[in-house]
Amino acid sequence: MIIFNTVILLLIDFYIYKALRSTRLKWASSPTFPKVWWGYSLLLVGGVFVSVYFSIPLMFRAIILVAFFLTFVSKFIFILVLLADDIRRGGVWMKRLFASKNEQAVADAAPSKPLPERPVKGISRSEFLTKAGIVVASLPIVPMGWGVISGAYDYRVRRQKLYLPNLPREFHGMKIGQLSDVHSGSFYNKKAVLGGVELLLAEKPDVIFFTGDLVNNLANEMREYQDIFAKVQAPLGVYSTLGNHDYGDYHFGPEPSPAKAKNLQDLKDTHQVMGWDLLLNENRKLTVDNAEIGIIGVENWGAGKRFPKFAKLDDALQGTDDLPVKLLLSHDPTHWRAQVLCKPDVDVMFAGHTHGMQFGVRMGNIQWSPAQYIYKEWSGLYHEGHQQLYVNTGFGFLGYPGRVGILPEITVFELIKGERPAGVNRRSGSNRS
Repeated sequence: MIIFNTVILLLIDFYIYKALRSTRLKWASSPTFPKVWWGYSLLLVGGVFVSVYFSIPLMFRAIILVAFFLTFVSKFIFILVLLADDIRRGGVWMKRLFASKNEQAVADAAPSKPLPERPVKGISRSEFLTKAGIVVASLPIVPMGWGVISGAYDYRVRRQKLYLPNLPREFHGMKIGQLSDVHSGSFYNKKAVLGGVELLLAEKPDVIFFTGDLVNNLANEMREYQDIFAKVQAPLGVYSTLGNHDYGDYHFGPEPSPAKAKNLQDLKDTHQVMGWDLLLNENRKLTVDNAEIGIIGVENWGAGKRFPKFAKLDDALQGTDDLPVKLLLSHDPTHWRAQVLCKPDVDVMFAGHTHGMQFGVRMGNIQWSPAQYIYKEWSGLYHEGHQQLYVNTGFGFLGYPGRVGILPEITVFELIKGERPAGVNRRSGSNRS
């Protein structure tokens, strides 16, 4: 796969290189330009290869991946402009091909010299579009660079009240903390990560939920961060579950293998060493002054062929019929509509997975992200009848090593006994919290 991706990227580089060399830009036509262009491209591809297949310091890996991501985004935008111009020129060529006989006769008189394009302020339309493409392609660098420098570890606490009519009075006012999507293999700043954990602990939650994706692929990604996340403790316990990345499918492939099984077991052991109660299609009873509610945890279930479907909700719910409230931990929010809504005794599902695509707008009650075009429920609280879903946009990051607008989230819930006030009740699918 990496060889295929490398070939594609080099083809894109060649396409853009030829377009730049055809302009009258002095720096693009200079003899040193090919050396700089191809030297940087090959160095970047080589750096990505090394960062994927070899163990290198996290800081160097982060620099390589940031450079790769910003370069790829800029080139992708630039190539869209170039393709638009090539399509336009193709249209002009087709128009000339099917022109009238008189126009064709003129074209035949000089077949080796195509009609020049009409200049726009002294330059051809193609050269104008190429230069405009350079400007447009450079625009994302500033916000995306700032998202790396400032957004990746800019942890924010989001507070949410959960109204539950059947909640025992003993649980009224209880605080639940939620973390999701740590993706420890992407981190490169231990001090900043510790600051995020301390921010959660400062809220003094009574119980903490972790809703999957502790790593990107391998259990050993937690080696440098296990001690930090072991500090995540609460008086009534920490309950966790697995996400799609935790199974190692993206590294070992979807088929079973001894190495893949060992990696998964090592990850499960990591949860245990940190003192987290990993729920794999099972449940626990949370007890306060002889009153009980249920904590249900299932393995990953995601819509689409590429996501694991290991959740066994019926098995997880066994023995919980007498509990007045059931809180479900399930990594992927698509599980809610697919299987959870038909289980009316599940009161609230806690999920993550979407990351809010690490890009968008979140200002008060206004939320927007490209994630909403992929996931019906992607961020915040949702209602369907009396059932509720909360989607946490994640503590870490994946791919793009930063966040723009959708900052890393720590959620703190307050359980409230009673019906939702009229002003809080809203239709399913709204993102207002």
